[in-house]
Amino acid sequence: MFSISQPYIFEEIIKKSRFIGIIVPCENEQTVLHELKLQHDAHPHANHIVFAYRLKTENGIIYRFHDAGEPSGTAGKPIFQHLEGKNIINALVVVIRYFGGIKLGAGGLTRAYGNTARQVIDGVELQMFVEMMELHFTIDYDKFQHFEYLLKKVDGQIIKQDFAAQIQITVKLPAEKIQEFESQISGF
Repeated sequence: MFSISQPYIFEEIIKKSRFIGIIVPCENEQTVLHELKLQHDAHPHANHIVFAYRLKTENGIIYRFHDAGEPSGTAGKPIFQHLEGKNIINALVVVIRYFGGIKLGAGGLTRAYGNTARQVIDGVELQMFVEMMELHFTIDYDKFQHFEYLLKKVDGQIIKQDFAAQIQITVKLPAEKIQEFESQISGF
C-alpha cells in the first residue's frame, strides 16, 4: 500500500471544459469532509465537484466515490479505479469541472475524469504506507528525556503532553515498532 504526504494539483482543458484534479492526504472521514468543503468554498461556480477516497480504518479499508450530477458511473468510479489501481490509501482525489459548452458523452466523461485522476496521481510522490498507532503513557519528569530518545529511535512522535505531578503523554509510532518500544521502556 502507498500513501501521500503532500497535496498535488493538475489542471487541463478538454473540449473547452476545465478539469482541476487535486489529491490530498486524509486520515479519516472528518478530514475528507473538511477538504471537500474547502473545495466547494474555493470553487462555488464549478459545475461538478467529483471525488473518490480510500481510507484505512480499524474496520478495514473504506471507500466512497461520488459523480456530483454527472451520469452515473462516468465520474467518481473512474477516479476511484485509479486510487485502487495504484493501491493508494488515506487519500482523497477531487476533480472539479467547469463546463465549457461541449458535451463529452458518457465515454468522453469517463476518459476525462479518469485521465485527470491518473495525471494527479502520477504527479504526486508516493511513499510506502506505514500504519501508525497512538499510545498513552504516564511518566516521571526525570525519565522524560530518555523516553523522548527511545521514541525517536522507533520513528515515533509526541502528539500531546500534559505536565502535572507526572507527565501524561500521547505518542504516535509505527504499529510494527510498538512491541520494541514497549520493551525498551518497560524498566521505567
